[in-house]
Amino acid sequence: MNYKMELTAEQAAILNGEQGETMAKVMKTLVMYGEAFGATKMVPVTSEKGHLVTSFGLKVMTPVYDLMDQLINAGITSKQKFSVDPKPVDPKVPSNFIKNFVFNKFMYTKQDSYDEQLRKLGLVSDDAYTCTCYMDQVGNLPKKGDVLSWAESSAVVYANSVLGARCNRNSGIIELFGSIVGYVPYFGLVTDEGRKATWVVEVKCSKKPEAQVLGSAIGMKVMEDVPYVKGLTEWIGTELNDDAKAYLKDFGAATASNGAVGLYHIAGLTPEAVEMGEDIIAENAQVYVVDDAELERVKASYPVMWKDPDKAPQLCFIGCPHLSLQQLKEWTDNVCEGLKKNGRAKVSIPTVFTAAPAVCDEFNKTEYAARLAATGVTLSYICPLMYMNNPVAKKGRVITNSNKLRTYTTSRYYTSEEILDIITKGVK
Repeated sequence: MNYKMELTAEQAAILNGEQGETMAKVMKTLVMYGEAFGATKMVPVTSEKGHLVTSFGLKVMTPVYDLMDQLINAGITSKQKFSVDPKPVDPKVPSNFIKNFVFNKFMYTKQDSYDEQLRKLGLVSDDAYTCTCYMDQVGNLPKKGDVLSWAESSAVVYANSVLGARCNRNSGIIELFGSIVGYVPYFGLVTDEGRKATWVVEVKCSKKPEAQVLGSAIGMKVMEDVPYVKGLTEWIGTELNDDAKAYLKDFGAATASNGAVGLYHIAGLTPEAVEMGEDIIAENAQVYVVDDAELERVKASYPVMWKDPDKAPQLCFIGCPHLSLQQLKEWTDNVCEGLKKNGRAKVSIPTVFTAAPAVCDEFNKTEYAARLAATGVTLSYICPLMYMNNPVAKKGRVITNSNKLRTYTTSRYYTSEEILDIITKGVK
């Protein structure tokens, strides 16, 4: 292969087939991918674990299953054990005969066999299915400066921004190739220059901005660029505690889905912003001011894709990305208090909270679990997005406080406060 990239002797040997034809193809793919983005070299993946975005056994993904078989038959396993995005189906989630028939007989018919392929390639464990692999209970927590090979957009932006790791917004399968070979191309957010902020966002709100709406506004404005956000620590503090991390998880997911942000810096809070201050801002950075009116404008711009917008919702999803343990506890308290205030015993519409299997297990050990179950809320490990992305589910009137779910599906966005009011007071 003719390539411009400067490869080490070991990397060139892999490319030239010394570890077999299949491994050579994996390296060739990564080199071609890197050269398309101007990468000059490959650098080692240094994180302890990888993460894979393709978790769903869709019948139409035959090329992926064939590729996995090629890797397995060649005796290849990932150099890094990996976690994987959430599964699309959970029998506990409110459903009906038609949905179950479509899911099990037409859409996700390859789920069991694909799960087995993932185990053979290096899946960490059967409870490692989550988009929030960095939760303490899951254990895939990169360190500052670690180079990753991930693709899940909400995980990439969290790892880059909150943890100070380094990862590009890769595509599915490319992430697996990087974990298999142990190298990724050196470009973009892996480089020092690529991590500089090209936008300065000035938050000038009279109250704490909703994480999902603020992230949405910034994502739609800066797109794939890197924003440096000022004025937010007034509302979320200067310590990366559980509250701040949960806020930034949801904020970042909105920037990544409503735009294509892979890294943001929060003045006085995130690692590189604390370490470098405004030196991390590139020359001639553009400025975007976000105030109450701007957030209202952004929220009002969201389309309602229901056939009949005036009808009551039929289902509510909270947890895209997956909720943290603390968020589960807070939502339980809020739902219980809301129901008591409104004289209700159970939520007014079927409601699903989603979290990583390991987080659900930990939650179920607490007294909160029984309290939540008593409200009628379902706790699940599924991916709401994959649940919604099918001809049957997308016809339903689903509400959510997730801007990611709102963007990629027909679900309707409400703020967390509005959602709480709907599910505890009832709808007319």
